[in-house]
Amino acid sequence: MTQTLSDRLSDYAVVAADLGVDAVALVPGPNFTRALTHSFMSHERPFLLVIPANGPAAALVPNLELRSWDLVGFQGVVFDWRDQDGYDAAFAALTAHLGIASLAVEGQVMRVFVHHALKAAQPDLQIVDGEQAISGLRMIKTPQDIAALQSAIDISERALDRALETIRPGQSETDIEQALIQALFAEGADDLAFPPIVAAGDNSARPHAHARADYAVKAGDALLFDFGARKHGFAADITRTFFLSHASDEAQEVYDTVLRANLRGHDVARAGVTAHEIDDAVTGVLEVSRFADRIRTKTGHGLGREVHEAPYIVRGNHLPLPAGTVFTNEPGLYDIGNFGVRIEDDVLITETGCTSLTRYPKELTVLPC
Repeated sequence: MTQTLSDRLSDYAVVAADLGVDAVALVPGPNFTRALTHSFMSHERPFLLVIPANGPAAALVPNLELRSWDLVGFQGVVFDWRDQDGYDAAFAALTAHLGIASLAVEGQVMRVFVHHALKAAQPDLQIVDGEQAISGLRMIKTPQDIAALQSAIDISERALDRALETIRPGQSETDIEQALIQALFAEGADDLAFPPIVAAGDNSARPHAHARADYAVKAGDALLFDFGARKHGFAADITRTFFLSHASDEAQEVYDTVLRANLRGHDVARAGVTAHEIDDAVTGVLEVSRFADRIRTKTGHGLGREVHEAPYIVRGNHLPLPAGTVFTNEPGLYDIGNFGVRIEDDVLITETGCTSLTRYPKELTVLPC
């Protein structure tokens, strides 16, 4: 069943009550969009949605956004303000209306000047970081969320096929990157999930490499793609590593090791397993190989409206993962100055196991060059 705006706001009221605060505040970003199903820009103008544990929500809205705000269907009190007048009076009116003593905010999203404006309006207001609980509502994906993710992933996989058809020896990494970006939009992406990584040769050993305009791809190179489309507000995040013309014995062995680790992640993922247990299983495969000194990253992270969101798949995170969680399973081995291999799938946790939303082939592929 599709949630109504009232249902979604009630979710945050429950968070406020669970945190023992009077209200939760959201600012433009992924939680704001989840609550309203409309996205708004985060810019120099403060924009705030406050949901009390008890009672109706209220909002502080820049006047120039009011006509867009009308589309939300919000029934609470709105305090608007104009650039010419500033926002101090609106904050004072908002806090007076709410009559709250404590407020949980998004510690990773709310900007300092909004925090200061709240404190200036009500100096005794207790403001606490509720990021984990607030963003935690996005961890379990709805069927609509999963459909949007699947659409973004399908677009991404078709785009990768398109881009691979264009690769020729002597091209730069930036040439290939541009072909991939064009393919993503040609296949129907609303936007890029993030600036893609296209890295060849020694650059593939940098987990967050930038494409080079002055490097010509050549036979024997590893060629790593880490990329994704954004569709209906949700982001894909996929990595595949190829080899040009041929793969050395070392490359084959490294690739097989990473693939075994990736497959191990699929084997252990199920509802109730912890993020620690998944990372321990995946990283354990890499650690017992002769390439253990090439481990540089954790296994993965949550995926949804943000490319990186809860849960983080790392040892020490003992959070049990509920059905509906989507995370990236992306083991890799990176030999600085030589080459790297990463294989990344987007995985949906189910009650009985998991489903890979990515379906792009994972066996070692050598591209003609």
